[in-house]
Amino acid sequence: MLIVMTTAPTIEEANSLAKGLVEEKHAACVQVLPRMTSFYIWKGNVESAEEFLLIAKTTEEKYAGLEFWIQARHSYETPEIVAVSAESVSAGYASWLTESLV
Repeated sequence: MLIVMTTAPTIEEANSLAKGLVEEKHAACVQVLPRMTSFYIWKGNVESAEEFLLIAKTTEEKYAGLEFWIQARHSYETPEIVAVSAESVSAGYASWLTESLV
């Protein structure tokens, strides 16, 4: 299982991305976390922005499609798309996740 994080500048875009990822079966579940402030380097400058964090649960097999899908629909020139492997996952959740992505 992979946990994939991305951000969006508005709640509307965050919700649209989350719903689309699940509907298109790129992710079994996507959580949208409340507004936060991000600080980052962009084109040589320290910037900050209010964003919403999306946390998507998927499989390694689905990752390439998920990444392509986000890049094609995201409003950012270079969206954050970071995946980490889940070290341990309960058997029931892993089964549900796999079945949800078929």
